[in-house]
Amino acid sequence: MRREIAKMSDEEQKMIGVWRQDAVPVIYRELKGHPLLVRLEYSDFNRQWLQKLGKSYPEWNWQYHHWELPKSWFNDLVESLLKHYGQLYVIQPYNKNEECCYACQNAKYHLCECSCMGVNHGSQHDDNTWFSVSEAFVGERDGRPLACRLMQNNLTKPLPTDSI
Repeated sequence: MRREIAKMSDEEQKMIGVWRQDAVPVIYRELKGHPLLVRLEYSDFNRQWLQKLGKSYPEWNWQYHHWELPKSWFNDLVESLLKHYGQLYVIQPYNKNEECCYACQNAKYHLCECSCMGVNHGSQHDDNTWFSVSEAFVGERDGRPLACRLMQNNLTKPLPTDSI
C-alpha cells in the first residue's frame, strides 16, 4: 500500500489527504448509479442530523467509515454542511473539456463538472454570495479526473484546516 501511495501524483495524494482528514466535512459525488459518500467528524447525532435532509435513511459504511446518502440530497447537503460547519470539501467528476460558461456562472445549485472546478459556479447569481470557493485542484481516481473544491461560508468563521 505504501508503495502505491508513493507512485501517486501530488494532487492524488492531496485528494486522499482531504478524504481522510476529520476537521472539514467531505462530500464525494461519484458518477451516476453511486450514492453520495460523506465524511463528518464524529458525533452521536450525525445520523439524526443527516436524516432531516430527506425521507431516506442515511447508511453508515462500517468498512470505510463514511455515510452513504441519495444523490438527490446533494444541494441540500452542501447548503446544510456549509451553514453548520462553515466549510466543506466537494470531490466530484471533472471535465477539462467542458468550458465554464454563462450557465455555470449563473447556476442556482452546486453541481459543477466544468473546467472551473466550481470556482466560478453560481458566481453571478445573487443568492450565492454567502459562500465562496477558496481552493480547487484536480486529481484522479481509477484513471478518472476528479475536481476537489473547498467551499466556505462567508457569513461564519471557518474551522482551521491545519490537519490537511
